[in-house]
Amino acid sequence: MTAPVHDLLLRRVWFDGRHVDIGCSSGVIAEIAATGTVAMHGVWEPDVNDELVLAAPVEMHAHLDKANTADLFEATAGDLGAAIQTWAKAYDDRTIEEMTRRGRAAVVRMVDAGYQRIRTHVDCGPGIELRAVEALLAVRESLVGIIDIEVCAMAAAPLDQQALAYLDSALALGVDVVGGYPHVETDVRAATAVLLERAAGVGLPVDLHVDETLDPSVTGLADLCELAAGFPHRITASHCCALGMVDVAEQRDVAAAVADADITVVALPLTNLYLQSRNERTAAPRGVAPVVTLREAGARVVAGSDNLQDPFHALGRADPFETAAMMVTVAHVDPPIAWAMVAADARAAMGLDPVTATVGSPADFLVVPAPSVRAAIADAPAARTVIHAGRVASRTTTATSRAADLDDIASA
Repeated sequence: MTAPVHDLLLRRVWFDGRHVDIGCSSGVIAEIAATGTVAMHGVWEPDVNDELVLAAPVEMHAHLDKANTADLFEATAGDLGAAIQTWAKAYDDRTIEEMTRRGRAAVVRMVDAGYQRIRTHVDCGPGIELRAVEALLAVRESLVGIIDIEVCAMAAAPLDQQALAYLDSALALGVDVVGGYPHVETDVRAATAVLLERAAGVGLPVDLHVDETLDPSVTGLADLCELAAGFPHRITASHCCALGMVDVAEQRDVAAAVADADITVVALPLTNLYLQSRNERTAAPRGVAPVVTLREAGARVVAGSDNLQDPFHALGRADPFETAAMMVTVAHVDPPIAWAMVAADARAAMGLDPVTATVGSPADFLVVPAPSVRAAIADAPAARTVIHAGRVASRTTTATSRAADLDDIASA
């Protein structure tokens, strides 16, 4: 009997606790068997012996219009309000060409890191008009087949008619998700209702910046839970920092409502830790959504990297292992859960099929030289093989040269 020839064959890899060979064809797992028990061949067989196969991560919250602009500003350290002012003052300097170039470069970096889908939020409204939207739509179209990109247009002031007009224009251009900042308005509930109405009218999901503040009196997430009844599309609430500032009993009540409304919460530890609590000197609040309470209530909680080296976060590596590590350290979840928050759970939140060790599963993997999920998150190996729809989208290899005496110690 002739051994099947698959588009891609991963030999002697660790996947879901088993040492296996994985044959991939037509974008899915076509065959999987214990290593060496079934004869298989592949058109491409990358050298990944004994490496760990992980479900590919997705990025649910990026800002590609701002990516890699930190060095354009004399000072980037500040709270959320200062960062917004810094960025808005630079609107006149932003061109479609510049944002397209930086956005594409950021996406390539994210592909190399392992990401297989990105949701990017983008400003639209007075000052920036539709330039950022047009830039990121161009990025999305230029990378079709390489990585899937969702563009979420953000209404900076949902109750301002001019801002809403720009949002409507962005929707006409073909953005994928309706977004906005309800908590900047005096009437948070009304602002939330307007954005849900806009999304329902055009048949799109919503992803709102919710309660990005440490003010415990701001209750936009609770409002969103009530307004979600009858909304026919996916709802995502990003940030949700204020919920972490109330007592546990109130957290639990809101968390139960989030679960009942099937709202996905996106925790964004990197940017929120950078921006929040800057004036506190003693036991500063962490400024991150209460992940454990939300999960205990059955709510879906995922994690994102948010800003990449811009006025809102001067650092950031666009690396899923960095985000997962922050969730372990800041939110106190175990490493496998932290990885699910950037991979399996995030995929579910975006409506993607799960990656499992079964025939027919999407062949979307990140393959790294690590013995476990914990070790992969801890070490964040530079060497990575990124497989999207059954083909290698990116492969990074490394080489280390040492002095002889140091090499002897390392190999002992």
